[in-house]
Amino acid sequence: MSNGEFWPEEEVRKYTTEMRGVTVTVNFTVEGKQKILCLDNFEKLLRKAYRIAIIDCECRTRVKRCNAPIDTCIYMNEGADEQIEKGRGKEVSLKQALDAIRRAHEAGLIHVTYYDIGGKEPQYICSCCSCCCHSFAAMQKFGFSDYVISSEMIAALDDDKCDDCGLCVDKCHFKARSMVDGCLRYEKEKCFGCGVCVPACPNDAISMKNRPD
Repeated sequence: MSNGEFWPEEEVRKYTTEMRGVTVTVNFTVEGKQKILCLDNFEKLLRKAYRIAIIDCECRTRVKRCNAPIDTCIYMNEGADEQIEKGRGKEVSLKQALDAIRRAHEAGLIHVTYYDIGGKEPQYICSCCSCCCHSFAAMQKFGFSDYVISSEMIAALDDDKCDDCGLCVDKCHFKARSMVDGCLRYEKEKCFGCGVCVPACPNDAISMKNRPD
């Protein structure tokens, strides 16, 4: 069963009209306006927050198609105030928030920073999976390709180091990697620059590069 069956088009369309998301590259630093964040920059964003709250991931709680951690959705500032006031969020310390992010990294989740179309600083950071997330239902099932905006980065493959082991294939949430006749096929046009594939490679054959214009 696809995640599109768990997330009806009307419900997904509601999300697409209210917010947009940018991919947060794993452990990679780029100068910019919070479009690409490594863990250090993530910490800087959290350190600026006067209040932080964590709630359980709505998608994984609802769909339950994987064992990834669910207490990984982080709200900051006014967003945290609202969630705590509603009784949905639990106020946490900076350390607790960073621990949650690191657990999400280890589980291979993709960090997406949501912002409104008006351009306010993000107040909500979600760690997403392709099997449960409404964001991926929007892209894969309903073709809302502009819902999750690609990062400024893209994965680069060093063919000399790659031994076609295929360990990166299962890690790729965007289906940019596959095995064909025992050889790795990498389709760059499907890469959203999340960087989850990098630590999966035992030969250091994958790196993150600036996306060409």
